[in-house]
Amino acid sequence: MKYKFISIEGNIGVGKTSLATKISHDFKSDLILESFAENPFLPSFYKDPEKYAFSLELFFMAERYSQLKGKSNQNLFLKSTVSDYFFMKSKLFAKNNLNNVEQELFNRLFDIMMNSMPKPDILIYLFSDIKRLQENIKKRNREFEQSISDEYLQNIQDRYLDFLKKQQIFPAIIVDVTNCDFVNKASDYNKIRNLLTSKYPIGLTKINVFD
Repeated sequence: MKYKFISIEGNIGVGKTSLATKISHDFKSDLILESFAENPFLPSFYKDPEKYAFSLELFFMAERYSQLKGKSNQNLFLKSTVSDYFFMKSKLFAKNNLNNVEQELFNRLFDIMMNSMPKPDILIYLFSDIKRLQENIKKRNREFEQSISDEYLQNIQDRYLDFLKKQQIFPAIIVDVTNCDFVNKASDYNKIRNLLTSKYPIGLTKINVFD
């Protein structure tokens, strides 16, 4: 593997945690997983988004900052590390979920934190169509996620793709996993895993391994 810090990103239900866990195991890398279950505002947010969105996003950002900053202070780059999120996720979700006044305050805090966050050496964005995402969400059966709308998922997808197309900070690759099962099929997983043996240019590259 040619990368020390790998971020796995993608929409809700696409399999970020599953892929990050498998890659970290194979490459004997440290693993950073988002602790979404510890966010006390998550169930309430899906019932009343306007009321709980700001608290939800602040909590997530603080947790992500604490995880990544703590890891960075422990010499992140001495050993390869795989994370199932990138810190920019906080700003993208906030842009989708917060009103203009809340966004202004949130972004001030985000910018302060972002300055000290480690940048990934590569980001893998797992793309899936909305129908497949909804199937995955239903399958994993987290009660608070069952009311997520197609429109919400599409908006999140659009935020990610817009950012990735414009950023010129690190290499990012998009892998369409709509028609694969990298969790249960070794051949599908290995196609993604093997991407980490190649180098990619700064910016966005689309990889077609499941055509």
